[in-house]
Amino acid sequence: MDSSDDDAALRRYGLQLAEAAGPACHRWLDRVVAVIPDDRRTPDLDAVVETARRRVDDDVLEPLGVLLAADLDEQRTNPLAILRGLARIGTTVLDAAGALPVARDRDAERLHPDDHFDLTPGSFADVDPALHEPGMTWGAAKAHVHLARRRTEGRR
Repeated sequence: MDSSDDDAALRRYGLQLAEAAGPACHRWLDRVVAVIPDDRRTPDLDAVVETARRRVDDDVLEPLGVLLAADLDEQRTNPLAILRGLARIGTTVLDAAGALPVARDRDAERLHPDDHFDLTPGSFADVDPALHEPGMTWGAAKAHVHLARRRTEGRR
């Protein structure tokens, strides 16, 4: 396989990850909303949830698609870092519902100080199990392309 084949495979895996992320991120938000007791669900909260659904698209899925479509050398972050933005969205919903913060360990508090509901995903599977395989496949392909490019640069 030559480098153009590797680059094409990376783009294909990125597209698969982006396609899987849409439904997975919306299922993630549905799971956050599902913990809200029925007596807390009001028209005002429904409006917050609808805004949150749009934010998933605008603040997470759109930047994720842009990242995954970019050339490897132009990528300045990674998909999981973008997916971690879901925590801000879920926090907004739970705050609006009057949920109480959860106990978190010191590292979680230090790394994600605004995530008082411990929503920040640590892996693709934490967003949704359906993201595990496409996320890992994309990551392996990215590592392969990265190493191949650096080897080629070293030969020049």
